[in-house]
Amino acid sequence: MTIINNIIAILQKELQSYFASPLAFSVAGIFWFISGLFFIFILLSDQGVIQNVAVQEQMGNPVSIDVVYEFMQIFFGVIGSLTIFILPILSMGLYAEERKRGTIELLATSPIFNWVVALGKLLAVLLFFITMIMPILLYEAIAFQGATPPVNPQVIILAHLGLILMAASILSLGMFISSLTDSTIFSAIMTFILVIFISILDGIGNLFGGQLGEIIAHFSILRIYETFVKGIFETSNLIVFLSYIILGLFLTSQSIETLRFTRK
Repeated sequence: MTIINNIIAILQKELQSYFASPLAFSVAGIFWFISGLFFIFILLSDQGVIQNVAVQEQMGNPVSIDVVYEFMQIFFGVIGSLTIFILPILSMGLYAEERKRGTIELLATSPIFNWVVALGKLLAVLLFFITMIMPILLYEAIAFQGATPPVNPQVIILAHLGLILMAASILSLGMFISSLTDSTIFSAIMTFILVIFISILDGIGNLFGGQLGEIIAHFSILRIYETFVKGIFETSNLIVFLSYIILGLFLTSQSIETLRFTRK
């Protein structure tokens, strides 16, 4: 129970700092504004899904497009790409700010396990991100009301699950990078570079080809996310996401343990 209480205490402390941070709310505001613009464009513009279907029907062409499903593929694709840009900013200060303020020594020498601190910080920033994406539910309620045929709940659940798991993976790896430097800007840039790299692993895998190429491609977080958005659940994809999360937590813990050792 002591470990759980420590995690909750760290989570509450970090979460309070996010809700009191102008930067965090600026990031959230930008996310809401851009996602709202794309929602309107994809759904209601002259080049939007609904308009394209209406034009096809007016021309007498048979329409076999599932409008809701098509909208979800496009909209969640945009949200996924936007998330890749936003998350490095949220994770950049998880430990870099501690280094800058000189309080990281207290964490390194505290009796609390390093992984407990890392997990508490990760859960806090992930909960803030989940709060950020809550308006998406309102967008979907607007888009899906009266849909014929009704929307398959499995597709919606898996799309959100994939988004949250991808976010947790990026934030966990970003937290590790943040633990290595006292520069938040450097941390954000390096996290973004790393995220782009693991997002294009499917393309790199195609260059290798064969079984090795398939193994490399399977670690692309963007490819796995797109699979979730399509409503396809594979245990191997879940394992890859969890592996990224655990890897980030482990490396962060070891980074702080190294700092503890050097201080001794």
